[in-house]
Amino acid sequence: MPIEQVDVLVIGAGPAGTVAASIVNQQGYKVKIVEKVKFPRFVIGESLLPRCMEALEEAGFLDALKKKNFQEKFGAKFVKEGRICDFNFSESFTEGWKWTWQVPRAEFDQVLVDEVQKMGVPVEFETGVTDIQIDASGTSITTVEDASGNKKQIAAKFIIDGSGYGRVIPRLFGLDKPSNLPPRKTIFAHMRDVNREAAHEPNRITIVLYRRDTWIWIIPFSNGITSVGFVGDISFFETIPGDTHEQFLALIESEPELKTRFHNCEFIFNARTLESWSMSSNTFYGNGFVLTGNVTEFLDPVFSSGVTLATVSSQTAAKLVCRHLKGEKVDWQKEYTDHMMQGVNTFRSYVMGWYDGSLQDIFFAKKPNFEIQKQICSVLAGYVWDTENPYVKNHDRVLQTLAQVLKLEEAGIKP
Repeated sequence: MPIEQVDVLVIGAGPAGTVAASIVNQQGYKVKIVEKVKFPRFVIGESLLPRCMEALEEAGFLDALKKKNFQEKFGAKFVKEGRICDFNFSESFTEGWKWTWQVPRAEFDQVLVDEVQKMGVPVEFETGVTDIQIDASGTSITTVEDASGNKKQIAAKFIIDGSGYGRVIPRLFGLDKPSNLPPRKTIFAHMRDVNREAAHEPNRITIVLYRRDTWIWIIPFSNGITSVGFVGDISFFETIPGDTHEQFLALIESEPELKTRFHNCEFIFNARTLESWSMSSNTFYGNGFVLTGNVTEFLDPVFSSGVTLATVSSQTAAKLVCRHLKGEKVDWQKEYTDHMMQGVNTFRSYVMGWYDGSLQDIFFAKKPNFEIQKQICSVLAGYVWDTENPYVKNHDRVLQTLAQVLKLEEAGIKP
């Protein structure tokens, strides 16, 4: 069986894989990407956060992305029974990017993979990983198989796994660990949004609270198409009769925020479903490999954290891999796992606060505190590593405390 030699093998050609490959390639190392499916391919996760722009810029992708004229995103709007809480990224506590994009992911991901190939990184599509063997020195032999059944081996000094939901190394090495978040489900579709102008919100994602534990995303794209999805407990969707598309239509008709806008609209594709997405790993790194993006941990779509965690983890991991290849000592636990978990756990606190209602109470308080809103806005912009922000540093307790204080104030009780 033929053996190909590279410095770094990257598994997965999504944002995590392409960002990592580009940054390693910039340092002069021989990099190769293997990707199981053919591109372009559909994937959910269409609303980005400003923090990911830093990773995309360092990877050299921004100029190509700007040429695509994707929908610019300046903030996030939350709606509950007609009440609005609107966050503008320009009012964030943390210095950084104040805007990002909303993107059809098939097109967005294709731009990244096209650019990384122009940089000289080869990408083999429809090539799945069937086995990985790593010796004591960290050198790996990866067996891959293409769509025709042809097999070959790739020898690498290091592997970066950005395989997303494929979770290649966790699956092969038995590293999967259940998330502490309960399983949830989404039903979603893309629709021709002919009534968009009446909504006055093309430059942001809109989150509509359908009920306390169920919500809706509305993500407009620059091409006139809008992504709409309902997210909630799996048991909630079991109460709605019909197949997936019939359920989606019934949900649209039952929500005043959507009924007029999307009634009898053209579907780009019939409603689809995804469920039980939350997953973690026992470790984020090992001898000769590092996990990035959804392979480490995926939480929930409510705050659009997926692409940000994917790109930032790959940005961080790629630079550490380069240091490792140069012979430097890398403290993977401190410099990678602990660092990434700071961001993951901050997002986790906000996800849990959203579903238990405490964050909703904060968003829709009658007398919001502008300074606190700025600090929370930074989290919603993806700046979850800024521990100068008290709503990042104390994420594990500050939301519950603030929600309780606001409840007392609204009841006329001095905290």
